[in-house]
Amino acid sequence: MLIPTSMVGNYPNPRWWDASWGRHFSGNQEPPDSMNREALEDAIGAIALDQEAAGLDIISDGRVHGDNYADAAVYYYLRRLGYDLKGGHLGFPIYSRLHAGTIEHEIRRHGAIMVEQAKALRRATTRPTKIQYTGVQVLAQCSNDLHYSNSRDRALAIAKAMNEDIREVDALGIDFIQLDEFTWPYFYEDWAIEAFNVAVEGVKNAKIIVHVCWGNWGGTPAYYPDDTAKAGEVFDLTRRKSDAAAPSATRSVVPKSYEAHIDVLNLETCGRREDDLSGLDTFKQFPLPANVDFWAGVIDVKSTITETAEQVAGRIRRLLRVIPAERLGVTTDCGLILLQRYIAKDKLHAMVEGVKLVRDELTRTKAA
Repeated sequence: MLIPTSMVGNYPNPRWWDASWGRHFSGNQEPPDSMNREALEDAIGAIALDQEAAGLDIISDGRVHGDNYADAAVYYYLRRLGYDLKGGHLGFPIYSRLHAGTIEHEIRRHGAIMVEQAKALRRATTRPTKIQYTGVQVLAQCSNDLHYSNSRDRALAIAKAMNEDIREVDALGIDFIQLDEFTWPYFYEDWAIEAFNVAVEGVKNAKIIVHVCWGNWGGTPAYYPDDTAKAGEVFDLTRRKSDAAAPSATRSVVPKSYEAHIDVLNLETCGRREDDLSGLDTFKQFPLPANVDFWAGVIDVKSTITETAEQVAGRIRRLLRVIPAERLGVTTDCGLILLQRYIAKDKLHAMVEGVKLVRDELTRTKAA
């Protein structure tokens, strides 16, 4: 498959799902009858149909397990890991509207996390499939921990619980399993790679993707922290250092992310962000390992303006200056959840049409 296409993260749910089912879906099939299963299959079937109609090569679950972005990306997982959903605001500026979950006992998997979604997706399409999880570092950092004595033990407990679910999803025949580590660009905990690798240990069939972006909550990306303020201080952000040095977006995760046991590195940068061309220079300095492909975000999910096919093609051509076509894939740069569904459909279509232009060019060049 030359330059495969796929979408990332949350897709706008069918509104009937958000109105009821999405608020109560637990991850398991519950008595008294099969209504939950039917609703889940219908919702994922609708999202799969949108992707197929746009022409995507790999069909994603769309993350329907919640009725809004935060529920699907964070709180659903905390519930399935046994957290008590109470706690203070997160201390991370761009996510400070979200609350931490509280751990008061050992973390373990409380029933299925993504298994039922994987089953529904397999029923909905005959195309290659992708199931997506929120990453271990993200979840570990969203914790008000009253049980573990250190963050590493907490992270590894999360990773082991998720690994049970990931191996079950892998056994269902899912083609790609993705973990979203959207706090890696800001800093890696000293256990970050170890915990990631524990989470995907034992996967035998699926290709492992790590999606790294700068978030999609409240209009991120954000600034890097500096030493202007002290920990715990209520700080006037306008007083932070204007010349504080920060690494280029791609350099903040490359080559460190190569240490993870992955088959695909999927970054928001290098494709979409016209203001940061340094990403391609980073790959020149730190080439992809032989066993890792690169997928780039070429669709701006923070804009309601749908790209043209030629705009998408131009972004892909720029990537091809550094990344060989046989090792390149393209995606949305993050989840489409904050857009209207009709706009999301158009953006997926634009991505596919842009790829077609480039594929045709490559075919003609090879024939010549």
